[in-house]
Amino acid sequence: MENTASASGAPNDPAAAFDRDPGDGVIATSHAPAAFRYYDLVMAAFVAILLLSNIIGAAKLTFVNVPFWPQGWWPAADGVFIYGAGILFFPLGYVIGDVLTEIYGFARARRVIWVGTAALLFLAFMSFIVTALPPFAGWECAASGFGGTRPPTSTADAAIPGGAICQSTYDSVFGSTWRIVVASITAFWAGEFVNSFVMAKMKVWTRGRALWTRTIGSTVVGQGVDSLIFYPVAFYGIWTTEAVLTVMVTNWALKVVWEAVLTPVTYVVVNRLKAAEGVDLYDIGTDFSPFGSTRRPDGGVPLKR
Repeated sequence: MENTASASGAPNDPAAAFDRDPGDGVIATSHAPAAFRYYDLVMAAFVAILLLSNIIGAAKLTFVNVPFWPQGWWPAADGVFIYGAGILFFPLGYVIGDVLTEIYGFARARRVIWVGTAALLFLAFMSFIVTALPPFAGWECAASGFGGTRPPTSTADAAIPGGAICQSTYDSVFGSTWRIVVASITAFWAGEFVNSFVMAKMKVWTRGRALWTRTIGSTVVGQGVDSLIFYPVAFYGIWTTEAVLTVMVTNWALKVVWEAVLTPVTYVVVNRLKAAEGVDLYDIGTDFSPFGSTRRPDGGVPLKR
């Protein structure tokens, strides 16, 4: 929807609602400057965490024992919550996603989401090619390289080439089925766009106040969409329905809790970046389509907060 209001404070001007001075030389506006000082660094951090979470954390399941959890209660009847190790770090991507939308607006967050999606697609392509290449028979898994100590699983049968054992180990870490790849990329894309949309809309609704409500609120919705897509697409029919629901709910809850715990960090980062960039951006009149442009038809509106 095109915004035709002026900055004059007229009754039909949405800028009139923002009646507080941001202070610290920060200008409240719906018009992003031509360039930001730290946008590229935030984008790089987002993509790095996204890729590393999928490479290092995705392949391992771990658990946490909650002794005060009522016996027999779902989703952990014995108080043991099972979750993917990657969620310890993957939510940092959502924190940075919140920072992106809060500081740089939906349009630039949209660009980062597309960059992250392209990076995930290349990761999937590279993983497929590398795991499909035939292993050299003399390839040993030990860090010492050729001639190193064989892994424990190969000592039971000396006739098995080290390369075969290494390939199996490599596949278990870096190989993924097409379902997991599709689920991961689709869930990330949809979840991040929902997260950014809710974050941007809530900022306007709250007039820039109560940052914690939109960081946690956007994560509740965004991570909910992410989990609703990923676990059924990746594991339905492979795991039991109960297992899919249990892990889906447990991981979603842990991600939201982790986001809440990191709220003080988010406040520090947001406040410092706003001061450094000199603007407080509001998505008034923004095109919220995932396929939209960073250009605004009205050029943006300076606001008074």
